[in-house]
Amino acid sequence: MTNVESTEQGAAVAFQVEDKPPVGLWLPLSLQHLFAMFGATVLVPILTGIDPAVALFTSGVGTLLYMVVTKGKIPAYLGSSFAFIAPIIAGKELAGVSGAMFGAFCAGIVYLVVAALIKMFGVRWLLRLLPPVVVGPVIMVIGLGLASVAINLATLSNPGDPSTYSGMHFGVALFTLACAVTFAIVLRGFFTIMPILLAIVCGYIFAALFGLVDLSSVAGASFVRLPDFTFFVAGFENGIPWAVLPLLVPVAIVTIAEHIGDQIVLSRVVGRNFLKDPGLHRSLFGDGLATMLAGFFGGPPNTTYGENIGVMAITRVFSIWVVGGAAVIALVLAFFGNVAAFIGSIPTPVIGGVAIALFGVIAASGVRTLIEGKVDLGEKRNLLIVSIILVIGIGGAVLRLGDFMTISSMALAAITGIILHAALPGKDTAGDTGAILDE
Repeated sequence: MTNVESTEQGAAVAFQVEDKPPVGLWLPLSLQHLFAMFGATVLVPILTGIDPAVALFTSGVGTLLYMVVTKGKIPAYLGSSFAFIAPIIAGKELAGVSGAMFGAFCAGIVYLVVAALIKMFGVRWLLRLLPPVVVGPVIMVIGLGLASVAINLATLSNPGDPSTYSGMHFGVALFTLACAVTFAIVLRGFFTIMPILLAIVCGYIFAALFGLVDLSSVAGASFVRLPDFTFFVAGFENGIPWAVLPLLVPVAIVTIAEHIGDQIVLSRVVGRNFLKDPGLHRSLFGDGLATMLAGFFGGPPNTTYGENIGVMAITRVFSIWVVGGAAVIALVLAFFGNVAAFIGSIPTPVIGGVAIALFGVIAASGVRTLIEGKVDLGEKRNLLIVSIILVIGIGGAVLRLGDFMTISSMALAAITGIILHAALPGKDTAGDTGAILDE
């Protein structure tokens, strides 16, 4: 059995978690992490209609808060969560931006409740509640459920109007997608962490050649400005928007499962079992507080980023100071108005091109979860659980309980999977992630 006290690769460690690098190395090492998280972190607010500067702010502050809660023992970066894209869009349509942010804030409370239960009763119950046979297809639903969003951005000059199909836009999207695929496969070394960011740069230049870039907002932007914060409490004049809670709160089930997976991978990369020290209850509590903070300020919910874990695996730099430095840089960039305006000038087909790749990768990671969890789809029980989750989630099924409650398809798929796993016989064939605690 693998010993998590040994690093996954067995290579020499450049800087351990508590090490502070020399000043001359600190900035470039932190910039690597900034580059790794930047593309995905600003893509989520662009897709959901939120100010990217707010996402940078809440990402930076959320990461620093997470580090405080975990006593500086886990070098994890928190960025915008893709799992909340569709629920935020639906929440905005139902109750406006403030209503969607209220739902995101409450989703963070779920983390705190689960963290408290883990503190009292241990963690094995949660790992058995969310086995690979449930988590895998739910992750696939996240990616495949967003497929139409990516295609609309890539092909429509006005993403909300199907009649505005544009061959030029689709050409730009395909070029951007080709760049992302090529960079991801061809690039080596430092540049392997930046294929999406580099693809956006190339797509931006290509779109500019066809006159699709409008820099007027950049020229008129102030050098320093406050991000466009949306405090959801200001939207309570018409009452508390309880109806958004079924849309966003159950998504926490999915992101908690992702959090556990990231902690297991990070433990193996660094060589320290973070599920035991400082404990999964602390890391979940920190993630939950960061998500609540993001919702309070009007930013997308946060989640631990696999991209930054990849940076650590490549560089063997695990320093909490380096990851914290990236958080501080992101926080500072949020107050530069021209930076936010420039991000906002990225044409929608460029975003659509990278979204096709990213959303597909999310779906594929769900397949990987099933494979690595050794889920036997030859067993009728497992096959039925996976199939039902996929059809409910991708098919867009929703559960409406009168005018008060509407449970989104993604949340309904996750809840259905948990119920089926608990009710159907033969649980031992579903895969159990609890073995990590014995390593």
